[in-house]
Amino acid sequence: MGKTAEALLCDAAVVGDCERLRELLAAGADPSFFDSDGMTPMMHAAAGGHANAVSCLLNAGAPWNALSPSNLSAGDFSMLNDHQEAFDVLLNFAIQAELVLGTVACGGGGHGSASNEGYLKERVVFGEDRIMAADSKAVMMAWERPLMEAHARAICCAGAGDGVGRILNVGFGMGLVDEAIQRYSPMEHTIVEAHSEVYDRMIRSGWGEKENVKIVFGKWQDVLPQLGSYDGIFFDTYGEYYEDMREFHKHLHRLLKPGGIYSYFNGLCGSNAFFHVVYCHLVALELENLGYSTQFIALPVKDCLSEDVWTGVKHKYWLLDTYNLPVYQAPCDSD
Repeated sequence: MGKTAEALLCDAAVVGDCERLRELLAAGADPSFFDSDGMTPMMHAAAGGHANAVSCLLNAGAPWNALSPSNLSAGDFSMLNDHQEAFDVLLNFAIQAELVLGTVACGGGGHGSASNEGYLKERVVFGEDRIMAADSKAVMMAWERPLMEAHARAICCAGAGDGVGRILNVGFGMGLVDEAIQRYSPMEHTIVEAHSEVYDRMIRSGWGEKENVKIVFGKWQDVLPQLGSYDGIFFDTYGEYYEDMREFHKHLHRLLKPGGIYSYFNGLCGSNAFFHVVYCHLVALELENLGYSTQFIALPVKDCLSEDVWTGVKHKYWLLDTYNLPVYQAPCDSD
């Protein structure tokens, strides 16, 4: 019994035979086919570094974001095998597709995938190394401490004179980033927190008694009129999505002073390396179009994430070895 057209399509993709690919596709072969190994023709072409074959399959409607049984996309296969040209083809296509369709839809810049409205009504459990929401979902975990210290350092470097000026953090959580911010002795430190139990714990812990701290209770969308302008801003909310973060970005021109630094918890697609790169580029593109200079600082996190870290957690929201810490600088006033 001969091979199916789809199996032949995979064979052609493995060797990058574009002419054969076009013949098979014209004859009706399905470019979204998965073979017995859970691989699509696109994955085979990307793994072999056949950029022209990748383009051919994309033009035929092959899904760029299909996943193998091991949770790898065609982009991941090109990354793993150091095939830059094939990677670039996939990345550029994916960015354009997400700008139009948002097909990955893998959560916001912050933690969690639950709805924000649902989370704010839920009870949360405070542990020694984590805050947990319903259904064993982690709101924040102690393994993030080095990341939060790096975020604090980034947003506190835009000071007023010789000191640190006015800093805003949206989302208190365990207070890891706020503890780090306090070590820089900012002139003013504003914290926005929307969950009533987290807010109550903040008050009981003495945060409301710190001379340079101002706590604003409520959703950031509702308290925007109470906020001023800041030298540094950090954004890290639970249960919000990429579109919510994009909405926050629309207000940065008012909230962030000229030359100020903005950063966010970069949890975008933290379970897939290629999808994560796509969304890093999307946010950078968005903010560059608003005049911000962009930089990502690569921080190794593999040593922070032994398997026992996730004991009792239903959803592992970070599975990558490297965390890309975003640093955006607002344009300076032109005189």
